[in-house]
Amino acid sequence: MANSRLKEFFQLGEVSNYFIRVFQKPDPNRPSNFNIRMMHGINKISILMFLAAIIIWIIKRVL
Repeated sequence: MANSRLKEFFQLGEVSNYFIRVFQKPDPNRPSNFNIRMMHGINKISILMFLAAIIIWIIKRVL
């Protein structure tokens, strides 16, 4: 019972799908506008900054 709860807690399906979609090439069939392109650009920067901060935090904890 506890094992299934733990699996459910760490299930990252929607989150990982979002990360994959953000870093894919844009769909040429979808209409594009400046606001959406800027939003996706800012999202990419924030995701990379977050991952860098997590890596630095882990390195500081280990050392």
